[in-house]
Amino acid sequence: MPGLFGRLNPFRRPLEKTREGFFGRVTTLFGRAQQLDAGFWSELEDLLIEADLADTAEEVLDDLKRRVQEDRMRSPRDVQEALQAELVRLLGPSGEPLAKVEGLTTVLVVGVNGVGKTTFIAKLAHRLTQSGERVILAAGDTFRAGAVEQLKRWGERIDVPVISHQAGADPGAVVFDAMQAAKSRDYTYCILDTAGRIHTKHNLMEELQKLERVARKVDASAPQEILLVLDAVTGQNAIQQAKKFADTVDVTGVVVTKLDSSSKGGALFAVARELRAPIKFIGTGEKVDDLQPFDAEEFVRALFEREETEAPALGPAGQ
Repeated sequence: MPGLFGRLNPFRRPLEKTREGFFGRVTTLFGRAQQLDAGFWSELEDLLIEADLADTAEEVLDDLKRRVQEDRMRSPRDVQEALQAELVRLLGPSGEPLAKVEGLTTVLVVGVNGVGKTTFIAKLAHRLTQSGERVILAAGDTFRAGAVEQLKRWGERIDVPVISHQAGADPGAVVFDAMQAAKSRDYTYCILDTAGRIHTKHNLMEELQKLERVARKVDASAPQEILLVLDAVTGQNAIQQAKKFADTVDVTGVVVTKLDSSSKGGALFAVARELRAPIKFIGTGEKVDDLQPFDAEEFVRALFEREETEAPALGPAGQ
């Protein structure tokens, strides 16, 4: 419902910088283009690369040119709509819900330092409790100073219990104890926090495999979800991070944080292409409710929509 888009699309506000930046220039190009000549295609490719689509830009353009030829498109407006459809396709299936099994569902959350894992975990736990789930958290980041206390503060704020050990403890022991507590107390979700790790450090990445093995000692099918948290601000670095984590553990979904702070939303397309894992959630702000299930069509529409479509304010005569 385009007429309602300005009010209802949850990605419009967090994508403001991206929309007014690089993708705004893409929209401007379509608006001023007179013909679909070599100059047009060259400029479009440059803009998509600058927007962090990187190598994905070439794939997008090849598919777009083929569709333009097959459908005999002549209008830049038609090409823009085709581009939007191509970007939606590239993002893959969306709207995939968080895993849910009978009994306890275990979610392992991974990512590099500073991407916002702990805050995402709190947001996810809050969202689940609001829908009636019983959630328990594991403070598996025993390395970073203050990480356990940070998660505990979030737990108190959202009224969710946190299982923790002292700083420097074995994170595997924390995971084991949290899952045992979750099963014995009939919790439906156990969310496991992990220490942020540089994706180029082999020994730290191997520790994630150990945490998987520990989880399976409690539940042979756990973890049912391994969510990789990426920071939208890092752009191309997010792609390299995604590759390394996917090589180490079976990433089942991607979470993108700090989208409202980035002017380059194109990295999501490259990440989706590389991982072939669905983007499940988008962090849209700093509040505990600022977490949205990902929707590819709404995300792409928000990149290209230029004007607010809110209903006009009533004047004195209409009051």
